[in-house]
Amino acid sequence: MIQIGDHLPAGTMAEFIEVEREGCSLGPNPVDVLAQTKGKKIVLFGLPGAFTPTCSAKHVPGFVQAYEALHAKGVDEIWCMAVNDPFVMGAWGRDQHVAGKVRMIADGSAEYTRKLGLELDLTARGMGMRCQRFSMFVEDGVLRSLNIDAGGKFEVTDAQTMLSQLG
Repeated sequence: MIQIGDHLPAGTMAEFIEVEREGCSLGPNPVDVLAQTKGKKIVLFGLPGAFTPTCSAKHVPGFVQAYEALHAKGVDEIWCMAVNDPFVMGAWGRDQHVAGKVRMIADGSAEYTRKLGLELDLTARGMGMRCQRFSMFVEDGVLRSLNIDAGGKFEVTDAQTMLSQLG
Protein backbone atom coordinates (compact mmCIF):
# COMPACT_ATOMS: atom_id res chain seq x y z
CA MET A 1 0.00 0.00 0.00
CA ILE A 2 1.17 3.54 -0.75
CA GLN A 3 2.78 5.26 2.26
CA ILE A 4 3.24 8.87 3.38
CA GLY A 5 6.22 10.32 1.49
CA ASP A 6 5.81 8.00 -1.51
CA HIS A 7 5.39 9.35 -5.02
CA LEU A 8 2.09 8.45 -6.60
CA PRO A 9 2.49 5.58 -9.05
CA ALA A 10 2.40 6.29 -12.76
CA GLY A 11 -0.94 5.53 -14.32
CA THR A 12 -3.81 6.77 -16.40
CA MET A 13 -7.45 7.02 -15.42
CA ALA A 14 -10.28 8.74 -17.32
CA GLU A 15 -12.58 11.73 -16.97
CA PHE A 16 -15.76 12.44 -18.91
CA ILE A 17 -15.73 15.99 -20.31
CA GLU A 18 -19.09 17.54 -21.24
CA VAL A 19 -17.79 20.97 -22.24
CA GLU A 20 -14.86 21.03 -24.63
CA ARG A 21 -11.89 23.06 -23.40
CA GLU A 22 -8.26 23.48 -24.32
CA GLY A 23 -6.59 20.08 -24.40
CA CYS A 24 -9.83 18.21 -23.64
CA SER A 25 -12.29 16.98 -26.20
CA LEU A 26 -15.87 15.98 -25.50
CA GLY A 27 -16.27 12.52 -24.02
CA PRO A 28 -13.78 10.48 -22.01
CA ASN A 29 -10.30 11.96 -21.76
CA PRO A 30 -7.21 10.31 -20.27
CA VAL A 31 -5.95 11.57 -16.91
CA ASP A 32 -2.20 11.00 -16.63
CA VAL A 33 -1.88 11.05 -12.84
CA LEU A 34 1.77 12.13 -12.70
CA ALA A 35 1.35 14.89 -15.29
CA GLN A 36 -1.89 16.15 -13.71
CA THR A 37 -0.48 16.30 -10.16
CA LYS A 38 2.88 17.88 -11.07
CA GLY A 39 3.32 21.19 -9.28
CA LYS A 40 -0.16 21.02 -7.71
CA LYS A 41 -1.76 20.39 -4.35
CA ILE A 42 -4.50 17.81 -4.82
CA VAL A 43 -7.05 16.34 -2.45
CA LEU A 44 -7.97 12.93 -3.83
CA PHE A 45 -10.72 10.87 -2.29
CA GLY A 46 -11.80 7.43 -3.36
CA LEU A 47 -14.94 5.52 -2.71
CA PRO A 48 -16.52 2.16 -3.46
CA GLY A 49 -18.88 3.30 -6.20
CA ALA A 50 -20.91 5.96 -7.92
CA PHE A 51 -24.52 6.44 -6.81
CA THR A 52 -24.03 4.37 -3.66
CA PRO A 53 -25.85 5.65 -0.54
CA THR A 54 -23.07 7.01 1.70
CA CYS A 55 -20.98 8.20 -1.24
CA SER A 56 -23.87 10.17 -2.73
CA ALA A 57 -25.45 11.43 0.49
CA LYS A 58 -22.32 12.39 2.45
CA HIS A 59 -18.89 11.85 0.88
CA VAL A 60 -19.15 13.76 -2.43
CA PRO A 61 -21.46 16.52 -1.10
CA GLY A 62 -19.05 17.18 1.76
CA PHE A 63 -16.18 17.89 -0.62
CA VAL A 64 -18.39 20.02 -2.88
CA GLN A 65 -19.42 22.09 0.16
CA ALA A 66 -15.81 22.35 1.37
CA TYR A 67 -14.45 23.49 -2.02
CA GLU A 68 -13.93 27.15 -0.99
CA ALA A 69 -12.36 26.24 2.36
CA LEU A 70 -9.98 23.73 0.76
CA HIS A 71 -9.07 26.20 -1.96
CA ALA A 72 -8.34 28.81 0.74
CA LYS A 73 -5.86 26.33 2.28
CA GLY A 74 -3.95 26.11 -0.99
CA VAL A 75 -5.61 23.08 -2.58
CA ASP A 76 -5.54 23.43 -6.37
CA GLU A 77 -7.93 20.61 -7.25
CA ILE A 78 -10.22 18.06 -5.63
CA TRP A 79 -10.52 14.65 -7.30
CA CYS A 80 -13.07 11.94 -6.63
CA MET A 81 -12.13 8.49 -7.94
CA ALA A 82 -14.13 5.30 -8.09
CA VAL A 83 -13.98 2.01 -9.94
CA ASN A 84 -16.62 2.97 -12.47
CA ASP A 85 -16.46 3.92 -16.14
CA PRO A 86 -16.08 7.60 -17.13
CA PHE A 87 -19.67 7.81 -18.40
CA VAL A 88 -21.02 6.77 -15.00
CA MET A 89 -18.64 9.14 -13.20
CA GLY A 90 -19.73 11.97 -15.50
CA ALA A 91 -23.41 11.28 -14.86
CA TRP A 92 -22.77 11.07 -11.12
CA GLY A 93 -20.92 14.39 -11.24
CA ARG A 94 -23.93 16.03 -12.93
CA ASP A 95 -26.22 14.51 -10.31
CA GLN A 96 -23.98 15.79 -7.49
CA HIS A 97 -23.50 19.28 -9.02
CA VAL A 98 -19.70 19.08 -8.86
CA ALA A 99 -18.94 21.27 -11.92
CA GLY A 100 -15.88 23.42 -11.32
CA LYS A 101 -15.33 22.00 -7.84
CA VAL A 102 -14.63 18.25 -7.93
CA ARG A 103 -13.18 16.28 -10.83
CA MET A 104 -14.85 12.88 -11.20
CA ILE A 105 -12.08 10.45 -12.18
CA ALA A 106 -12.85 6.92 -13.36
CA ASP A 107 -10.63 3.91 -12.67
CA GLY A 108 -12.79 1.56 -14.70
CA SER A 109 -10.75 -1.61 -14.31
CA ALA A 110 -9.34 -0.82 -10.83
CA GLU A 111 -5.80 -0.75 -12.25
CA TYR A 112 -4.83 2.46 -10.49
CA THR A 113 -6.58 1.39 -7.30
CA ARG A 114 -4.39 -1.74 -7.29
CA LYS A 115 -1.26 0.35 -7.84
CA LEU A 116 -2.18 2.37 -4.75
CA GLY A 117 -2.85 -0.85 -2.82
CA LEU A 118 -6.31 0.41 -1.88
CA GLU A 119 -8.51 -2.24 -3.49
CA LEU A 120 -11.61 -3.65 -1.85
CA ASP A 121 -12.94 -6.99 -3.04
CA LEU A 122 -16.73 -6.86 -3.08
CA THR A 123 -17.11 -9.83 -5.43
CA ALA A 124 -19.18 -11.72 -2.86
CA ARG A 125 -21.67 -8.84 -2.92
CA GLY A 126 -21.82 -8.78 -6.72
CA MET A 127 -19.81 -5.58 -7.11
CA GLY A 128 -16.41 -6.95 -8.13
CA MET A 129 -13.15 -5.22 -7.27
CA ARG A 130 -13.68 -1.72 -5.88
CA CYS A 131 -11.76 1.02 -4.11
CA GLN A 132 -11.58 1.39 -0.35
CA ARG A 133 -13.04 4.59 1.07
CA PHE A 134 -10.03 6.89 1.46
CA SER A 135 -8.86 10.48 1.25
CA MET A 136 -5.37 11.77 0.63
CA PHE A 137 -3.48 15.00 0.22
CA VAL A 138 -0.91 15.00 -2.57
CA GLU A 139 1.66 17.73 -3.13
CA ASP A 140 3.59 17.72 -6.41
CA GLY A 141 2.86 14.01 -6.82
CA VAL A 142 4.00 13.07 -3.29
CA LEU A 143 1.60 11.62 -0.72
CA ARG A 144 1.48 13.90 2.34
CA SER A 145 -1.50 12.40 4.22
CA LEU A 146 -3.69 9.34 3.88
CA ASN A 147 -6.94 8.44 5.64
CA ILE A 148 -8.65 5.07 5.20
CA ASP A 149 -12.03 4.18 6.66
CA ALA A 150 -12.65 0.71 8.05
CA GLY A 151 -15.02 -1.40 5.96
CA GLY A 152 -18.55 -0.02 5.96
CA LYS A 153 -17.53 3.10 7.91
CA PHE A 154 -17.42 6.82 7.03
CA GLU A 155 -15.41 8.40 9.84
CA VAL A 156 -12.00 9.75 8.75
CA THR A 157 -12.20 10.30 4.98
CA ASP A 158 -14.61 13.25 5.00
CA ALA A 159 -13.86 16.80 3.91
CA GLN A 160 -13.85 18.18 7.46
CA THR A 161 -11.11 15.75 8.52
CA MET A 162 -9.05 16.78 5.49
CA LEU A 163 -9.56 20.47 6.30
CA SER A 164 -8.36 19.90 9.88
CA GLN A 165 -5.26 18.08 8.61
CA LEU A 166 -4.35 20.96 6.31
CA GLY A 167 -4.15 23.30 9.30
